[in-house]
Amino acid sequence: MHSLNHIVKFADDTTVVGLVIKNDESAYREEVQCLTAWCRANNLSLNVDKTKEMVVDFRRAQSDHSPLFIDGSPVEIVKSTKFLGVHLAENFTWSLNTSSISKKAQQCLYFLRRLRKAHLPPPDHVL
Repeated sequence: MHSLNHIVKFADDTTVVGLVIKNDESAYREEVQCLTAWCRANNLSLNVDKTKEMVVDFRRAQSDHSPLFIDGSPVEIVKSTKFLGVHLAENFTWSLNTSSISKKAQQCLYFLRRLRKAHLPPPDHVL
């Protein structure tokens, strides 16, 4: 593994994080190819349709990013992703994650409001 790359494994998900310096993506692309070869050697298959790539680029003059290929299929480039329960956006703002948490809270509160509106008695015990 190249020192600018990190592989993060959690349950059945694997994430490759690579730092590209001076437009040299070779270490990152090589890491992805090594992961692909390792999966093949260990009888694991990568689902390229579920594989996503998110590019974070803070340069003022951003250039087009050439697509990553796994087994001849291009990997979809996305503007946001969910990583270990946190919604990450390519510009690293928290608005996407905050709105997701707010929406989830509103869904939970909806059911509590429905229970209160139905005038159900309080539970006999508190968990």
